[in-house]
Amino acid sequence: MDQVLLEKLQEGGYTLYVRHGEANVGVDQPDFSFQDCSAQRNLSEKGRTQAERYGNAIRRWNIPVAFPVFTSPFCRAKESAMRAFGAEQTLSDPFWSTVYQLNTPISPYLQTTILARLSAFLEQPPPEGANRFIIAHSFPRDVAFGAIPSMGTIVVKPKGRGFSVAGHFTIEELEEFVKN
Repeated sequence: MDQVLLEKLQEGGYTLYVRHGEANVGVDQPDFSFQDCSAQRNLSEKGRTQAERYGNAIRRWNIPVAFPVFTSPFCRAKESAMRAFGAEQTLSDPFWSTVYQLNTPISPYLQTTILARLSAFLEQPPPEGANRFIIAHSFPRDVAFGAIPSMGTIVVKPKGRGFSVAGHFTIEELEEFVKN
């Protein structure tokens, strides 16, 4: 995180793709329901705190947020979004759970389809003067954005047709910048 990126984010026009907070409680059971958090990996206490810290830092720097914040229907992603931005400000979208599928053995066709939908979403500009936030999952190494740490962020500049990565930061880098 640097001053130039912060100033750009304060103006809006970006999509911030955020990985959920640390989740090391439980295991994703086969054929679970998104409504049954007991059958999923869930946020640890550290993950809950990370999400709260993230939202506080975004507010502290007056980074405008386009609501709703999109989230994967996995409990760990929804809880991260709710703790960072408030429950009434989030919208669970089943598409973001397909990103998680990229971390499992899937066909090349399905991988290509998921990545094409991801690109199409990231190409769309957010409302003027705001930034769109997505809280979902990391990617496998060498796929899309690759591995993202818990509450790590990839900053995307939508171009209508295409997009570019404008930067990235961890929760720790964001908070360190807040301290300076």
